[in-house]
Amino acid sequence: MLRAILTGNASIGLFVLFLLALAAAWMTGRATAQGWESPVRTAVYLLLLALAIRFLHMALYGGTLLDPIDYVIDAVAALVAGLSGHRYNIATQMVTQYHWLYERTSPFSWKERSGGS
Repeated sequence: MLRAILTGNASIGLFVLFLLALAAAWMTGRATAQGWESPVRTAVYLLLLALAIRFLHMALYGGTLLDPIDYVIDAVAALVAGLSGHRYNIATQMVTQYHWLYERTSPFSWKERSGGS
């Protein structure tokens, strides 16, 4: 799907499907982070999501289902979006639930608070 978008062979519907797939990957990462699941488990779920994305691409737009190159490209896009969502949510949870211990340094990281209370 992403390869078709990057080569210019995509319709607006395929682009919308890609955006929805990235949103689903982000929400998958967010959901696993809320349960304090590991990034490895999140990655497994995202690889399964990439299979579902390939199926939708095939069913709706006549794309190939089992093309390994397209699957790898879609899986990498899903992993980037999903693991980013996971890390963002973990950072938010750490600085929200343990605000006396940690402070945010970026959207994806935190550090121990320095100084006394």
